[in-house]
Amino acid sequence: MPPVENPQSRKGLVLDGVKITLRGRVLCDLDLVVAPGAIVTLMGPSGAGKSSLLGHICGTLEPGFDVQGSVWLSGRKINDLAPQDRQVGILFQDDLLFPHLSVGGNLAFALPGDIKGAGHRREKVEQALEIAGLAGFAGRDPATLSGGQRARVALMRVLLSSPSALLLDEPFSRLDAKLRSQFREFVFDQARKQQLPTLMVTHDPDDASATGGEIITLNGPVA
Repeated sequence: MPPVENPQSRKGLVLDGVKITLRGRVLCDLDLVVAPGAIVTLMGPSGAGKSSLLGHICGTLEPGFDVQGSVWLSGRKINDLAPQDRQVGILFQDDLLFPHLSVGGNLAFALPGDIKGAGHRREKVEQALEIAGLAGFAGRDPATLSGGQRARVALMRVLLSSPSALLLDEPFSRLDAKLRSQFREFVFDQARKQQLPTLMVTHDPDDASATGGEIITLNGPVA
């Protein structure tokens, strides 16, 4: 792909010459712009560097990888920022809800600190539950929810953190076919409504085609 021109001036998520190498083998080498509201899909075999790339973007890539290039988000270079300062939200295949917190507690945990006052924070949680079709669920134990309900709570928790970009690491893979389609549509709809540049990793061609967006195939390590 050609280099990204003036990445600082581009809106959305920009990968400018991002090259990830492990023990001398190139996992991925990308120049990419994901515009606000666009959904770009990464596909490829296991070990091709898809999840490693997401980890680099959100700041959680494990030591041992060599990384070149820059990641920009909304005109801000985020490479050297701590994960909590990057404003990148990520949704995994496991919902990772906290078992010791209620559904409302899980959502409130994600709210930024600048949202003050118990009433205001509770209102944000209730609005999120209503959007997810789970009004009145704030006091529920996450263990009492169905898989689809847990997935929706997990997404709303990510969105309540006010991210400027959304990463999807196979978040639909544990759902059955009907729930997968419904939840996928819900996730994509929310990403577009909030104008989030979204980068998705999947092995499922149906997930990729459902985005209507660009699909990039990573072919695996290159010596």
